[in-house]
Amino acid sequence: MVQVQRMSRLMIKTLRDDPADAETLNHKLLVRAGYVRRTAAGIWTWLPLGKKVLENITRVVREEMDAIGGQEVLLPALLPKESYDASGRYDEYGDLLFKLKDRKGAEYLLGPTHEEIFTQVVKDQITSYKDLPVILYQIQTKYRDEARPRAGVLRGREFQMKDSYSFDTTDEGLIEAYQLHRAAYIRIFERLGLDHRIVSAVSGAMGGSASEEFLAPAPAGEDTFVDCPACDYAANTEAVTFKATPADGSAHGPVEELDTPDTPTIETLAAHLGIPASATLKNLLVKVDGEIVAVGVPGDREVDLGKLGEHLAPAVVELVTAEDFEGRPDLVRGYVGPQGLEKVRYIADPRIAPGTAWVTGANKPDTHARNVVCGRDFEVDDYLDVVVVEAGDPCPKCGTGLKLDRAIEIGHIFQLGRKFADAFQLDVLGQNGKPVRVTMGSYGIGVSRAVAALAEQTADEQGLCWPREIAPADVHLVAAGKALQTELALDVAEKLGAAGVRVLVDDRAGVSPGVKFTDAELIGVPKILVAGRRSAEGVLELKDRRTGEREELTVDEAIARLTVRG
Repeated sequence: MVQVQRMSRLMIKTLRDDPADAETLNHKLLVRAGYVRRTAAGIWTWLPLGKKVLENITRVVREEMDAIGGQEVLLPALLPKESYDASGRYDEYGDLLFKLKDRKGAEYLLGPTHEEIFTQVVKDQITSYKDLPVILYQIQTKYRDEARPRAGVLRGREFQMKDSYSFDTTDEGLIEAYQLHRAAYIRIFERLGLDHRIVSAVSGAMGGSASEEFLAPAPAGEDTFVDCPACDYAANTEAVTFKATPADGSAHGPVEELDTPDTPTIETLAAHLGIPASATLKNLLVKVDGEIVAVGVPGDREVDLGKLGEHLAPAVVELVTAEDFEGRPDLVRGYVGPQGLEKVRYIADPRIAPGTAWVTGANKPDTHARNVVCGRDFEVDDYLDVVVVEAGDPCPKCGTGLKLDRAIEIGHIFQLGRKFADAFQLDVLGQNGKPVRVTMGSYGIGVSRAVAALAEQTADEQGLCWPREIAPADVHLVAAGKALQTELALDVAEKLGAAGVRVLVDDRAGVSPGVKFTDAELIGVPKILVAGRRSAEGVLELKDRRTGEREELTVDEAIARLTVRG
């Protein structure tokens, strides 16, 4: 027996028009259909129908986590600052943290993620290798002080997340737990009806030896990923690598200085010399933890600062300012070249391969240099893939031109290793009686983001269109106005509920059939059953919300059809 939801008693207010501040499909439709309400920037109230969808996703996640042996716990959201000081992440997160003090002056934060606290819990509860491996998880509210919350529930300051953590004494055990989570995530997203891609990712400040993202392709996505049309390669753009082949630099003549007045940019330089931008070497100056560093890329490419930051994490990367050139005569703004640079670390993209020759700054005002050869005239301290990836760049696996697409990150899995275990000295007694340092994995799913991703992927021009397992009901039963239709609709709803079918019945008085039909399309329950013009004959109309297919059925036929799962 399932309780029937009657719209005459349901707190729901649908809107005909999009919210003025809504830019993305999920933001528009979730508000218009009465699933969520904005409380403040990046903070949302989940209304009754929205809460049901959120709980359905949570149920699927919980079932699959339990299936791989996960044990559910609930950690506090209010966390002591000391734990994040110990890992160094209090400073790494910086302004993203919500920070507060209690009445005694003790410092706290609202948890953005819980690696530190889970590590401390295991340190307190587990002392022997016999108690490992273990997988712990929670489904809880997280907090991040986003500078620009946007896209409805997709990027909020408060959000629902499943985070789980594996603990083992061996690297082999970590890999096994990682693969268990990977398989569980595939099952979860398949059950949710989410089209998704698994892509290689950069671990960044999280550390560890490997990580993968689960992305849901959607125009509203904030992540860009690459997909190879010829092989199975897929990656976040920050994880794309380029393999350069060293060139023969012996054919190039000596360095030649060129008079190039008023050419501080690649565009003006290329136009002045009549050469393609790809023949020039762009040198971007940044500060890494306050130290000036030069980053070299071909002149026709841009430096991906996010990618650079991931490579250098946890160091802070920022652009230099005019003030940084003061007292540095070796750094000539607009005319920097790697040759002759002193006391400046030089990072280069792999495209700046040994033997390649470039036109670049001569470290003198209004002067550039030609035939500047990598490995002969300058050395690269570190090679890092730092260019913005473009469509057509070669696939690292097969060489075919890559495609670019937008997506929503819905999950991320990390092989953390011992970063947090080292920070908190998480050891257990090993088989030989000696302490063994524990190794960890971290695995996240954005539960509230999954709602947004599903809305983005499944909605159509009429409104939302949920997969059955996630929808707030199995059937939306519409009474098309008159007392006879309402009586029949309520009777059928009770019979369906008794058979275990989740029913949302629109029994609102004084609401026109047109409004009810529009709301049914907007709310997006998979099946719409209408008690309309043939109600007196005991005939109903069944509509498939996704395909639009309609058929007339007797009451008994409709009940029989809707009580069959699948």
